[in-house]
Amino acid sequence: MNRTKKFSFKTLFIPLALTIVLAGCSSNQSNSAASPSPAPTAAATSEAASTEAPAAQDAVTYPITIKHALGEAVIKSKPERVVTVQWANHDVALALGVVPVGFSAANFGVQDGSGLLPWTADKLKELNVTDPNVFQDTDGLDFEAISDANPDVILAAYSGLTKEDYETLSQIAPVVAYPTAAWATTWREQVLLNAEGMGMKPEGEQLIKDTEALVKDKLSKYPQIAGKKVVWVNFSAEDLSKLHIYTPVDSRVAFLYELGMIYPESITKQITDPTSYSLSLSSENVEALYDADLIVGYGNDELLKTLQADSLIGKIPAIERGSVAFIDSDTPLVAAGTPNPLSIAYTIDEYLALIGGAIDKIK
Repeated sequence: MNRTKKFSFKTLFIPLALTIVLAGCSSNQSNSAASPSPAPTAAATSEAASTEAPAAQDAVTYPITIKHALGEAVIKSKPERVVTVQWANHDVALALGVVPVGFSAANFGVQDGSGLLPWTADKLKELNVTDPNVFQDTDGLDFEAISDANPDVILAAYSGLTKEDYETLSQIAPVVAYPTAAWATTWREQVLLNAEGMGMKPEGEQLIKDTEALVKDKLSKYPQIAGKKVVWVNFSAEDLSKLHIYTPVDSRVAFLYELGMIYPESITKQITDPTSYSLSLSSENVEALYDADLIVGYGNDELLKTLQADSLIGKIPAIERGSVAFIDSDTPLVAAGTPNPLSIAYTIDEYLALIGGAIDKIK
């Protein structure tokens, strides 16, 4: 890779320039202490992992072109410095033994303010990295910090990048974005796209097989899950007039399908945009949820009691009998709803127990 390239904000189109420069000024200060430490640095670990990877990588013929929803990434040679942005892409790299030279902080489910979810922290420890370069970019991408990491490729297979984000990032390095729509990438697609972006497609395919085998083994202990009708609904105790539903293209729901559950037709027929990951319904249309055997969502027992007391939502059979798998926002499981190989391995036992327990309330 050409190590002489350097991103300049002078190349940005004018409407974005002032905003990005101001964001970059503050982020430089907050990220200076987050740069990789000398022993070992994220860069050193990334490069070492690349050289120690199986010989299958050597079969990759460059340049390679990866097409995605925002354009295409042309990667001229095997990346030595990998950066990931937004959600979970760094976990895929880590699962493949590559430590990114920079990656975005997790913005929910973190318990200690580190920006690292527990499965990420565990994997970094396993790879002997103590000071990863974490972008504090939860209020918007930190383009300056990303540029300072001097990446050869930027992985964003699971993300919500806008066209403007993509165009700016592409001035820094080739960007592997989502395949069809923002936040609609399944965990398998995340693995395949990100692995291909690192020149590790065979390793990515093996990681998928290993993860599938793990899920199959764990799922065998919960036969009651198979074939049940489920809907992922987010309720707000402050406003019960609206129902926010994730559609089957969302990775959370796609994983529920993988566990053997399905969405009722009463919900799927409401979807007018097949590429959208969410659907909003008025609580006056709660009948659409009557066919659900269970409901999954973010919440706790207090929220369930509020819903059960509501004149409309309380009539939903799954709500009435408590067949609800609510994921508490104060636990790491809240971040596992959008799965990747590391989060699946870390949370699968707890997740299946939560879902199985909700189903067991069906009489």
